[in-house]
Amino acid sequence: MSQSPEPVTVRIVDREYRVMCTPEQRRTLMESALFLDQQMREIRDSGKVSSMDKIAVMAALNLAEEVLKLRQQMHERRDQVDSRVRDLADRLDRALERD
Repeated sequence: MSQSPEPVTVRIVDREYRVMCTPEQRRTLMESALFLDQQMREIRDSGKVSSMDKIAVMAALNLAEEVLKLRQQMHERRDQVDSRVRDLADRLDRALERD
């Protein structure tokens, strides 16, 4: 059974944010905040973008691109597995028909 959400404070690029999450989600939230903090600091430290809004948008775009690439890879792998399973099922059917 899921517990009630509670406030958790995360720190991203020297700013604190309070986010509601369940105790089960806390670890993932903290890891996500740390990852985002690292991404935003890298963008800020590159010196190409100085506005926090622009840094946040650039980080969001980078993460969105990564998510889309991973989704595409997942779909391609699923298609490969489905194709392989169909091939094996066909081979099994042919082998059983011979018996």
